Amino acid sequence: MSDDEDSAPAPKKGRVFYGSLEEKERERLNAEIAGSLSTGSDGVKAGIEAGHINISSAETLELEDHVNERQQEALAEFERRRRARQITVSTDDTEVKAGLRALGEPITLFGEGPADRRERLRGILSVVGPDALKKSRRDEERAKRSHEECHQTWYHEGPASLKDARLWLARYSLPRSMKRLEAARALKEICEATRTIRQQELNKSLRNLNNFCSQIGDDRPISFCHFSPDSKMLATASWSGLCKLWSVPDCNLIRTLRGHNTNVGAVVFRPQAGVSLAQSDVSLASCAADGSVKLWNLLSDEPVVSIDDHSERVSRLCWHPSGRFLGSTCYDHSWRLWDMEVQEEILHQEGHSKGVHDLHFHPDGSLAATGYHLATGSGDNTCKVWELRNRKCLYTIPAHHNLLSGVRFQPTDGNFLLTCAYDNMAKVWSHPGWMPLKTLAGHEGKVMGVDVSPDGKLIATCSYDRTFKLWVSE
Repeated sequence: MSDDEDSAPAPKKGRVFYGSLEEKERERLNAEIAGSLSTGSDGVKAGIEAGHINISSAETLELEDHVNERQQEALAEFERRRRARQITVSTDDTEVKAGLRALGEPITLFGEGPADRRERLRGILSVVGPDALKKSRRDEERAKRSHEECHQTWYHEGPASLKDARLWLARYSLPRSMKRLEAARALKEICEATRTIRQQELNKSLRNLNNFCSQIGDDRPISFCHFSPDSKMLATASWSGLCKLWSVPDCNLIRTLRGHNTNVGAVVFRPQAGVSLAQSDVSLASCAADGSVKLWNLLSDEPVVSIDDHSERVSRLCWHPSGRFLGSTCYDHSWRLWDMEVQEEILHQEGHSKGVHDLHFHPDGSLAATGYHLATGSGDNTCKVWELRNRKCLYTIPAHHNLLSGVRFQPTDGNFLLTCAYDNMAKVWSHPGWMPLKTLAGHEGKVMGVDVSPDGKLIATCSYDRTFKLWVSE
């Protein structure tokens, strides 16, 4: 060992040199560490001599570990700042916000400007690494491509029976459409004053609606009600699994339909049931939460046909105006069309992102919807009226204080609209104008369904309180 090496002073305890740090930061760090060691040691000695710190002869107080932790934290912070200075961040504020969003961070903070936001993104990237943003963007692009693939238009070949059914539907609906348009033109020829008087008379009648009858229909909530085509019967569905037929307006029980083992979502009369159909013909259809669909006649309390092709809850059923086809909506994100003449499923239409809750056919029979004004009820407590000709929302009715469970236009002319909701009420709205005409209050639970008799004389509501009510105008 040389004389120079012997005479070289020993480095102070705890002093560390890191060539990767800038010279000034390195000197300041070493001075801070050395000062901490010196201050700590001198303070402990003074405390012992003054008698404030009592240490037995066999114990020593080491500050080395604590100082090393502080040293590592300080070095880690300096290293993070060094990495942050090397990260390139866009000066475009839109890109900065997109980067923060991709990392799951708020795109802006209170009082934060573009420069502060840019530095915040730089600081986050210095911790998680710049590759984290690239990974987030790759994941976002992958999710976007997957979404587009799931929602792209696709085609598959249908059965020959579907083609035959569509031709049959065209021949059925086109003459009916012509008659409807002729009636609309004839109505337009009537002077506006006369039309206004008629609408006012109807509105006055609706404002005088009162509860005519209230009947306990089951020992479980009643989920659906539907009038027969001749307006002489009312069918109700219950969560008990039972469907019941009642005479109206006296509300006497005619028959109990037994076949479902779980919550029944809907029971609907077939067009012309009780009018031109024989009692032995299929006159009703019902569906349940177990995916079953059952067909009934008016003579037996047992189903005549069971359809078990659905894998999930079937929420609603609707007969085509012709009575030949039956539509069903399912929580497997699809709806199906059944041809009763050939007794098979002819259409299984997918594409919805969630369960399909309801379905209705145009009176002409050409569309799976209501008239050119389509009413929809939602969990946002509103009813929206849509203009199908230009596919836009015509009006939003702030209808209720809870989610809507049903909407129904007057079946003949659509002169008024009914809504019901989980706020225990049903309401009557004018059409056009969408003015509130009457609130049908009286149920002690959620109103689950509403219907209008084909002759327009009766309105029925059914509820979670296990009752159904009939409303008439005095």
